[in-house]
Amino acid sequence: MKSSIFVPLFVAALAGTAQATSFIASDAFGRAAQVDFQVSGSQLVITLTNISNTDVLVPIDVLTGVYWSMSGSGTLSRDSALLAPGSTVIYNSQPAGGVVGGEWAYNAGLSHHGATFGISSSGLGLFGPGDRFPGPDLQPPTNPNGLEYGIVSAGDNSATGNGGITGSGGLIKNSVVFTLGGFTNYNINSIANVGFQYGTNVSEPYVETPTPGSLAALGILGVASLRRRR
Repeated sequence: MKSSIFVPLFVAALAGTAQATSFIASDAFGRAAQVDFQVSGSQLVITLTNISNTDVLVPIDVLTGVYWSMSGSGTLSRDSALLAPGSTVIYNSQPAGGVVGGEWAYNAGLSHHGATFGISSSGLGLFGPGDRFPGPDLQPPTNPNGLEYGIVSAGDNSATGNGGITGSGGLIKNSVVFTLGGFTNYNINSIANVGFQYGTNVSEPYVETPTPGSLAALGILGVASLRRRR
């Protein structure tokens, strides 16, 4: 459940093109994330990054999922989940070939803060063993569960953090690239209701990007404010 304490302090959706679109959101507690969607042939390539400069000290600071809605039809295949270039695993060994698919899952037909598609490293009652991307199980259990292989911030100090962080069994710093196949009958420009889940429970922080309507309202308010200042 969302709590008003986690309403985003600053959120912005970056302008999209016909083949790519990006979304950024942050909150008053230093959490900040970015997701980039890009079409490559019949595949949708999704790069999820924890862009916060804040040190990760407790599990609710760990980025564990991204959610969105979009128009289209067809079943999307779970093709791959790989560490982004320059990203590493802390508190565990580096996975062969950067493959982290065994720790992440994709599912559709969801109802999560208005989003119907999602990718997550934690089960949350929404993802099961059959939803995982290809790859070995890097940290038991085999189903998406717990905090392991969530994404810590760009500013994280791996020497700090409580036991839930240092004993997580492995976390990623700072980005993962997911590839979904069968995107031919979907429209990337329809992506909306984008939000970022933190921690391991749906009651924990969920930071949303604004709807186009709210962005327009913010723009109008900004223009009005400038006019008043003049």
